[in-house]
Amino acid sequence: MFNAHIEGQALKFLEKLKDAQLKKRLMDKIDELEIDPFPRNCKMVEGYEQKAFRVRVGGYRILYYVVFETQKVWVFIIDKRGVVYD
Repeated sequence: MFNAHIEGQALKFLEKLKDAQLKKRLMDKIDELEIDPFPRNCKMVEGYEQKAFRVRVGGYRILYYVVFETQKVWVFIIDKRGVVYD
């Protein structure tokens, strides 16, 4: 089983988020990534130094990368679909 760590922009996004229901949905998806870091709906995202992946949560995207040596999932960006790739 993997451990999820939320860093940088993703952490700031969650701290500022006022919609409790959306925050719960995002955190539930991150918890699912701890069990299976590569769910069926994940896609690889290009343009990052490490192999980054994304999962959808409604109109939002969670971008993360996986470190197998330490069994960690690093969540580094969470934002709306149109903004997350800028």
